[in-house]
Amino acid sequence: MGLRDDLERYSEVGEDRREDLAEFIQYGDLGQSLPDEIHIPIKIVDLPEFQYDRRDKGGVGQGEPDVGDPVGQPQPQPGDDGDEGEPGDESDEHGYYEMDPEEFAEELDDELGLNLQPKGKEVIEEIEGDFTDMTKTGPDSTLDFERMFKEGLKRKLAMDFDPDYIREAMGVEGWGPDEVFRWARANNLTVSKRWVEENYDDLPEDERSKWESIEEMESNVQPTSTAQKIREHGVKNIPFRREDERYRYPEIIEEREKNVVVVNIRDVSGSMREKKRELVERTFTPLDWYLTGKYDTAEFVYIAHDAEAWRVERDDFFGIRSGGGTKISSAYELAGQILEEEYPWADWNRYVFAAGDSENSRNDTEENVIPRMEEIPANLHAYVETQPEGKAINATHAEEVERHFAETDNVAVSYVNGPEDVTSAIYEILSTEAS
Repeated sequence: MGLRDDLERYSEVGEDRREDLAEFIQYGDLGQSLPDEIHIPIKIVDLPEFQYDRRDKGGVGQGEPDVGDPVGQPQPQPGDDGDEGEPGDESDEHGYYEMDPEEFAEELDDELGLNLQPKGKEVIEEIEGDFTDMTKTGPDSTLDFERMFKEGLKRKLAMDFDPDYIREAMGVEGWGPDEVFRWARANNLTVSKRWVEENYDDLPEDERSKWESIEEMESNVQPTSTAQKIREHGVKNIPFRREDERYRYPEIIEEREKNVVVVNIRDVSGSMREKKRELVERTFTPLDWYLTGKYDTAEFVYIAHDAEAWRVERDDFFGIRSGGGTKISSAYELAGQILEEEYPWADWNRYVFAAGDSENSRNDTEENVIPRMEEIPANLHAYVETQPEGKAINATHAEEVERHFAETDNVAVSYVNGPEDVTSAIYEILSTEAS
């Protein structure tokens, strides 16, 4: 059994990976991973070894092994003083479990209890679902006979009448077909005038003066209800009509491509020293992985800024350092321009993530940044403040944004003072979107 086999066996134990997920996000070497390929470091499991039984230390072989000595390893011999090599100069083997972003997103959902359901924008496929929709035409094999029968039965119940009862009304003295028809309709008996005329002509003369009045007839004759006739004789002659025919066809389900663009903004001014930059990377990178795993198509825009903003590549984003001042609104102006030109809101889900130490030029947050954020439609705006050495007096940007958008459900502000705060910040940001 080799290291490869051992790693494959270990990778099947999902719970072990999940327990280490938060620790990796906080303290792991994120540089080992790419945007679409995440390398989670895993401990190498000890390989199984044969050991001597305590009850039988002897056996075929040489030497006198101690209890628990592995088979196949040479025993210390006289003269082996173990002086070869310096302490700690041997390299160790490190294993990595390759996790794709979709799997990472699923496990982060489980770990943090998230429930983000991405919205699809563009229809890319239509598939057939259950046969729940109806049309007036179609092959005979899809005819919904049960529905047609019910429609015919409802019509029969609505049109049915007791013919003998109406014939009794024809026996009222002085009544002709017109009076009988008007009486029948007044009593909601759905008989046609033609039927009344034909049956009146067939009525013998001596039966046309059987009753002195309609009141006398009604008090002596009770009609037979349709329900009673069905109980006695069953259902006969259901009046099916072409208009009752309906054919089942499958529901058409639209599969929408879930497109997302993530704009990552970071402050690269002189105050953003190494520890602050590391916290930005440690927060933004898992967010990128998560959204890559959640959406079918994920694109990323990276913007760096000091007093001015410019677009950069991902490889340069986390390492840039400037000596200039800070004007955060410049980044939002550039982000708004890029989104409007390249990622229209009608077609793209949008996330705008910004990070820095909350130091900004005077009044820029209130007068410029907040209005720009309100002008950029997005699924989520987030700002991450990184202050590992304590909050500076003029670091007020995060608090101003949080205060202004306190009642807004698509703006999140989080504070990261050290690696131990990263997981909570990610939860704060993503749970805002999930809600």
